Amino acid sequence: MNGAGALIKTLVDSGVTTCFMNPGTSEMHFVAALDEVPEMHSILALFEGVATGAADGYARMTGKPAATLLHLGPGLGNGIANLHNARRAHSPLVNIVGDHATYHHQYDAPLESDVKSLAMNVSGWFQSSTTPDEVALHAAQAVRASYGPPGQVATLLLPADLAWSQASGSAKPLEVPPRPKVSAEKIKEIAQVLESGEPTALIVGGNVLRLQGLELASAVSKKSGAKLLAETFPARLERGSGIPPVERLGYLAEFVVAQLSGIKHIILVDAKAPVSFFAYPNQPSDLVPEGATLHTLSELGHDAIGALSELGDMIGASEPILLNREIPGKPTGSLNAEKLAAAIASTMIEDLIISDESNTGGIFIAGATAGGPPHDVLTLTGGAIGQGMPVATGAAVGAKGRRVLSLQADGSALYTFQSLWTQAREGLDVTTVILDNRRYAILEMELSRVGAGSPGPIALGMLDISNPDMNFLELAKGLGVPATRAETAEELSDAISKSYATEGPHLIHAVLPEGIGY
Repeated sequence: MNGAGALIKTLVDSGVTTCFMNPGTSEMHFVAALDEVPEMHSILALFEGVATGAADGYARMTGKPAATLLHLGPGLGNGIANLHNARRAHSPLVNIVGDHATYHHQYDAPLESDVKSLAMNVSGWFQSSTTPDEVALHAAQAVRASYGPPGQVATLLLPADLAWSQASGSAKPLEVPPRPKVSAEKIKEIAQVLESGEPTALIVGGNVLRLQGLELASAVSKKSGAKLLAETFPARLERGSGIPPVERLGYLAEFVVAQLSGIKHIILVDAKAPVSFFAYPNQPSDLVPEGATLHTLSELGHDAIGALSELGDMIGASEPILLNREIPGKPTGSLNAEKLAAAIASTMIEDLIISDESNTGGIFIAGATAGGPPHDVLTLTGGAIGQGMPVATGAAVGAKGRRVLSLQADGSALYTFQSLWTQAREGLDVTTVILDNRRYAILEMELSRVGAGSPGPIALGMLDISNPDMNFLELAKGLGVPATRAETAEELSDAISKSYATEGPHLIHAVLPEGIGY
């Protein structure tokens, strides 16, 4: 068995059975070894950003890492934006980057680069093997490291000569460390804050945004009167009827200021303190209200569920608030943002997974779908656009049997549109709805907010993607995915329902009026 075979066998034995890849010459021995270890489900992507984003989506739905296989520094560079999003999502991910043979670096070949410097921007763990037998050992270490806690990108550099050289065999899986417990003293301190009677907000994130965590947090909120809030862009949020509702912190800083107005204590549970996404002239970056005190019940990666359970017992919390089912009727007439949201909500099915990169066109979707059937929402954790379609792809692989709805703004769709080809190749049940307003509407909004003055025609032209219009139907069909155009609410509702009833991927081009929020 060569080093590549030992690496793949170690990954499979360690529970990593899916690899999203875009390989090159340096990785050919890894590719050849895939036939020796058929337990590895190898999935080809046409662009590295699709592979890395898909691994992120897979991890969010399974709780375990997939592997990626990328080609040298340029391949890593192409995938780095969605590795950034995965880092912000705390997704476990084993990122394998092929490298030149160890003896080849001295010649400074055209593809030579400083891979480690690139990788460390997004990785919590990095290792480069120096002998064939180290490859398998480092693979086992990478899997363990990817779990954190919290989850992280673990990058393993694989020199080509170590991949083709003989190795002693695979390495044994390593035990994954448990989440550290929160001390009884800390839980007692937080209980005293909640019982103080002062206005308090409970900001939750990470694992707390799954059903068990939401039930515990909601019960604490109900008993104490603390305002329950979620991080702005959760990696995975369970919501819908029968699940405790939670209000997400706003994207715009002024919305967060309003949400936290009058709050004297902020308790963080597997979440970070709120900050503005960008700096704006004469606006605060730190969004914690002046005079408010920050408290941390559970640091990122600690046992937040156990801490919330003990906290609830300590203050006598019992029943959470559960959301009743409330589904809007099917809308009619020409599409706009509100009718689009109603069409999505009225056609929802049980256990739907929503990958949401709808941006400005989707401003009404969260409200419209709140009381729908139980579902998961995966959001743009790191703010690097081009995440939605790859994450939807990986989620469909990881949650086979569940339908994925990919809500995709038109501008960011073009970053990773190749995702459709992988969806077609793998026969994945993904419905992609392109929200087409023919412009970078989010940037039009930001242009007005940053105090850059009145934009002229050249500036506005840089935010307009209607010249020429994109033909999303032909683009989708060219990648093997059937596509439908919807200009009315009735057409959109009908197209969504038909896609849910049909196996495999489908794209719906929803044509919206131009303008911010539409």
